[in-house]
Amino acid sequence: MRSVSLLSALAAVTAVQAGAVKPRQTKITPVTAKGNAFYVGNQRFYVRGVDYQPGGSSANLDPLADPDVCKPDIEKFIKLGINVIRVYSTDNAKDHTECMNLLADAGIYVVLDANNPLYSINREKPAPSYNAEYLQSVFATIDEFAKYDNTMAFFSGNEVIHDLVETTRAARFVKAVTRDMRQYIRTRFNRQILVGYSAADVQENRMQTAAYFNCGPDDERSDFFAFNDYSWCTSNFITSGWDKKVQNFTDYGLPIFLSEYGCIQNVRDFGELESLMHSNMTSVYSGGLMYEYTYEENKYGIVTIDDKAQKGPRKELPEFANFAKAMKDFPAPAGDGGASPTTHSQPCPTKDAHWDVDSTLLPAMPEGAKKYLTDGAGKGPGLNGPGSQNSGPAEVEDAAPGSGAGGGNGNTNKNAATKGRMDNASLFVSGAVLVATLMGAVAL
Repeated sequence: MRSVSLLSALAAVTAVQAGAVKPRQTKITPVTAKGNAFYVGNQRFYVRGVDYQPGGSSANLDPLADPDVCKPDIEKFIKLGINVIRVYSTDNAKDHTECMNLLADAGIYVVLDANNPLYSINREKPAPSYNAEYLQSVFATIDEFAKYDNTMAFFSGNEVIHDLVETTRAARFVKAVTRDMRQYIRTRFNRQILVGYSAADVQENRMQTAAYFNCGPDDERSDFFAFNDYSWCTSNFITSGWDKKVQNFTDYGLPIFLSEYGCIQNVRDFGELESLMHSNMTSVYSGGLMYEYTYEENKYGIVTIDDKAQKGPRKELPEFANFAKAMKDFPAPAGDGGASPTTHSQPCPTKDAHWDVDSTLLPAMPEGAKKYLTDGAGKGPGLNGPGSQNSGPAEVEDAAPGSGAGGGNGNTNKNAATKGRMDNASLFVSGAVLVATLMGAVAL
């Protein structure tokens, strides 16, 4: 950890430059990415957690804005021994301090979807849904959660690209959102917060999708790639086909983890964890998130809550004990797990019968959204705003490559192919510049 005096100085300068961004609240070492893995400090970090959305998508509820909801669940998280939760829907107009601090006290990091049903990219008509109102909501979510050190990452989209080839046309817009989010974070916050995409496990376009989010200029590439995988149905590493996926993703160049896993065709014993924590996978994958914590209509959960407000008693189902046992039996391995220390890009996929994207150019950030890079997003519209999916034009202009490289706090490294996205040298230079700026201000 940096000294308190230096951190305070850097934070003060950053606040002046970025428009008085609120200081971070929690006391936990943030997760960073280097090479093809995650780290906490110098220690390899594996995602070992659950997907968490009490009430499901239909409830339209933010579990991190209400301590009466999150507190009893955090007790269960501690019992399970997890270190990450994914939350699909949060209200960017509300405060999340109490729940985020309780999670930090428990050593639990949070991965957040930046979208919600009213503010997201429409896979059928992506162009009109990519607009300033939409990005204001996305940026407001970042503003609310960037101040918490246990905010690990944001998803720029979830399964927008699916099994119909027409949906691959939305890839350019989701990647533009990824670029915009990363630029916003670089410009306004003095730490690395990871941004990536959560993909559907569609055989016809899985590898094209992965390559697409890791190709092109550094400012357009994701910080990681995640996908939802339900192919392991109480089977094993080979029968599930996971061995082939590991082969395909070897030397991908970015961290990879499973944003959802956990087939329910058979009794769930969560044997996936044994492979995820085994040397068969750790050189390529960095863990995964079990889907899901609460038992909803889709019947995946391990805990029931018989209350529409999600404040009632939590009842553990048999799968709860099974998952807790797997977490205990298959701990995170020591050492680096065979991770690569360097990151690199992939060639952009070419158009074919399953991938209908024939340009490497991305849509330009909407003109009305550019002011947020300097002024901040302001108060978010929350979960019940007017929505934004039809607020933009039917056609958009393309941006020049590298258009998202503006701003910076040391996160972007022009030599990413050999050193990773963030290294000590870039931090030192950025810190020196900020300290010099502070000294100059004091002298004046």
